[in-house]
Amino acid sequence: MDFTDITEKKEFRLRPHHGMCFSFFEGKGYSSEFTAHMAKMKEILTEQNPMITLVRETDDICCACPHNKEGVCDAAQKVYDYDTGVLESCGLEENEKQPFLTFYRQVAEQILEQGIGEKICGNCQWRRICYRSV
Repeated sequence: MDFTDITEKKEFRLRPHHGMCFSFFEGKGYSSEFTAHMAKMKEILTEQNPMITLVRETDDICCACPHNKEGVCDAAQKVYDYDTGVLESCGLEENEKQPFLTFYRQVAEQILEQGIGEKICGNCQWRRICYRSV
């Protein structure tokens, strides 16, 4: 996979629920392409701390996801609900912009440390890896 496009970006679109996913990502995913892309995105976001815009639609991570069907997630309502849960729990708004690490800390403090992740995304197929401590 060519990561040139994403390594040069200065701002990213991010689904709010991906803020939780990064905390538990362990190199597994929907496909090898998605996994490589997710790993690279996590590296860029955590090391470079770029600005992000919080969106409830496909984002810069979703571009490599097999559930992304021409820019629309085939599980759109389910992940929209996850995004809404993160936004509400953190007191954030859709289209809000902020540095990634500020958002990441909010998710950790207001969702993960409070133990409410299960409430937000309890029906996610990857939820089983989220039970280990942060």
